[in-house]
Amino acid sequence: MAYSRNLFLLAVASLGIVQMAMSGDPDILTDFVLPTNLTNVDGNFFTFTGMRVLIGAPPPPTFKVLKASLAEFPALNGQSVSYAVLLYPAGSVNPVHTHPRSAELLFLAEGALEVGFVDTTNKLFTQTLQSGDLFVFPKGLVHFQYNADAKVPALAISAFGSANAGTVSLPNTLFNTSIDDNVLALSFKTDLATIQKLKAGLAPKK
Repeated sequence: MAYSRNLFLLAVASLGIVQMAMSGDPDILTDFVLPTNLTNVDGNFFTFTGMRVLIGAPPPPTFKVLKASLAEFPALNGQSVSYAVLLYPAGSVNPVHTHPRSAELLFLAEGALEVGFVDTTNKLFTQTLQSGDLFVFPKGLVHFQYNADAKVPALAISAFGSANAGTVSLPNTLFNTSIDDNVLALSFKTDLATIQKLKAGLAPKK
């Protein structure tokens, strides 16, 4: 499946998603914010071309995210919006994570996804999404997306009500940082060998 299919539909849907995203960043007192090293800009400053690589591209071998957030697109500073395209090969997962500064409004453009989040009472909310569905992940809550189809890839686009929603990956945060093994073993009620095995599995490949 080429990810350029229904490109016009994606463009129209993305506009609607961005407009629906709730603003979460501080208000600015100017029309837009320029980087300190710029004093004069034209339309190029307000244009992001990083998604062009999607046109005609095959599915990636592993889960992949293309972002248009403040880091990639400085014109978003002060605009309280950002955007991501999520590519799910068959059988892939977007591991459990949170966005501390924004809710996420996901539009499934192609394929099917199993999605879910856990609220502060530890209740799990899940749904099976089909192409054309939208799903909201509330701000700051742990959530995931999983393409359970063994053959068909999926593509989704997500809008955020912040130019810098942030992403905290639970597997990486817990097992790919310098948190003491004893702390993790006690927290998860397991042994050091299990913790070390988890850390080894998440260590960067050399």
